[in-house]
Amino acid sequence: MKILIIARPFVFHGGVEQATAGLVQALAEHGYDVHVLSPPGQRPMAGVARHVLPLPPLPSALRVLATAALARVVVSRGRWDVVQTHERTLRQDIYRAGEGCHRAYLESMGAPRRRSLFHRVVLGLERRVFATTPHIIAISRSGATEIAALYGVARDRLSVVYNGVDLERFHPRNRHVERRGARAEIGVAADAWTLLFVGSGFERKGLATAIDAFAALADRSSRLVVVGKGSTQPFRDRATRLGVDRRIAWLGPRPDIERWYAAADVVVLPSRYEPFGNVHLEALASGVPVVASAAAGGAEVIVDGGGGAVVDPRDAGAVATALGRLREKNPAELAAAARRAAEPFTFTAQVAGFQRVYRRITAATSDFS
Repeated sequence: MKILIIARPFVFHGGVEQATAGLVQALAEHGYDVHVLSPPGQRPMAGVARHVLPLPPLPSALRVLATAALARVVVSRGRWDVVQTHERTLRQDIYRAGEGCHRAYLESMGAPRRRSLFHRVVLGLERRVFATTPHIIAISRSGATEIAALYGVARDRLSVVYNGVDLERFHPRNRHVERRGARAEIGVAADAWTLLFVGSGFERKGLATAIDAFAALADRSSRLVVVGKGSTQPFRDRATRLGVDRRIAWLGPRPDIERWYAAADVVVLPSRYEPFGNVHLEALASGVPVVASAAAGGAEVIVDGGGGAVVDPRDAGAVATALGRLREKNPAELAAAARRAAEPFTFTAQVAGFQRVYRRITAATSDFS
């Protein structure tokens, strides 16, 4: 089966991009003829044909429109069994809603009713994608419910396929290999109870709430490590006002994120909007419990009180309480529970989910038996 996947280039610090990279590689390994169409910058992948979308430098709103228009031209010129897009484009069999709904995102962030040109363009494309694409794939049950409610997408057009995680790269054994060295690198004591926040887009990911909860902890020797891309100054200022700035390490985006899971005792991610969140699976696979947001699709893989906790993302007190409860539990039992929660979410399972949708596309002629 010849599949064209339309996606942005895969970069190490982007959860959406990393989820796409894992799926694309797994599809190729399962014998599919995989072609990727993306703007310049896509790295080579074994067994995957690359096609460059000739996108010039443009303002953000025009870039979104140009991506949709140019992708349509490329699609029309080729012969594909399945056209699958991970972007808001105009002609496809499948749309993977890896970013959820832009409309829901704006509402969750309290965005003003008067939209910028960029937001109006994205919302317009989103309405078209959900209205005209034959098959919509959400990455969580909550995401599917949201799409159905906001855009009236019928349930027979909606499927849920969870992301996969690399269970070898993200593994509890990393703690024995990397923990001491990673902590020493940033000046964190070997016995300091350490929280980890991972995410780009600090406001949406709830960094302010994480800092507030960290400041509420009674243990003044505890540490917070922040990994991700974004402007840190407003959050550094907040930490200074709360008197915890000297106990926070700001690392920026890191390609070796598995080392920082190994260095942590718990991950805290009180996202205000999160269709899924690869961090949830990566942390759990690494044996690290997660205090997650009830607004995150990734919370669906967490057993509250087992491998983590699920809380109101706007309630710093609830986050601090959840952190305290997890600290009282047996660390080895927590690590084992976290790992068990992640183990069903393989890339093979993700491919199987997509395979079920491919079977339903009348253009597909391959034998999936």
